[in-house]
Amino acid sequence: MPYSENAIRKMLPKTYRRKHVAHDTYVALSHFQSLVPMMDAYVYNDGTTKNLMSLSGTIPVLFEEVTYNIPVCVWIEASYPQTAPICYVTPTCDMMVLSGKYIGSNGEVLLPYLEDWKNGKCDLVSLLQVMIVTFADLPPMCMKPHPEPEEAPCWLQFHRQAEVLPTTDGSLYLNLAGEDDLPFQQENETNC
Repeated sequence: MPYSENAIRKMLPKTYRRKHVAHDTYVALSHFQSLVPMMDAYVYNDGTTKNLMSLSGTIPVLFEEVTYNIPVCVWIEASYPQTAPICYVTPTCDMMVLSGKYIGSNGEVLLPYLEDWKNGKCDLVSLLQVMIVTFADLPPMCMKPHPEPEEAPCWLQFHRQAEVLPTTDGSLYLNLAGEDDLPFQQENETNC
């Protein structure tokens, strides 16, 4: 594993309970190796920004006998483990959030496990496991539907290709194709 507990501890500001957060993060990374720890700016709903530890990556969710890698981001505040992490599903550009009972329209994860968070009884690994089980029953996102090919706008449906063609005597005439892409009859042609 690329991150040691000591390396994680060094990433954390002194405002964190560094030893505890580093240990919980290290254990979570040993179970979920696609997650990556980093310090990053988190913007709260009131617009304030704080530099927080985050775990970003995917968690494996089995849905209808197929394993999907669900992208998530778990934000760990300096008050952890007294307070629960802030969790989001983070869809790629090809995905969309399915808001519902446990997912907000912005992708925020709203699990009872987070609401009932208890220091000493709850941890990152358990949280991620609860997310996996919950998402297997209620997927938090899906692939965006591919747009249907657009029908031609009204004006284009009646647009005809016109050609200016020379005649054998050197004059020009305008040839308009009909709906069947065959030329109009001779009486509909215009000599120029």
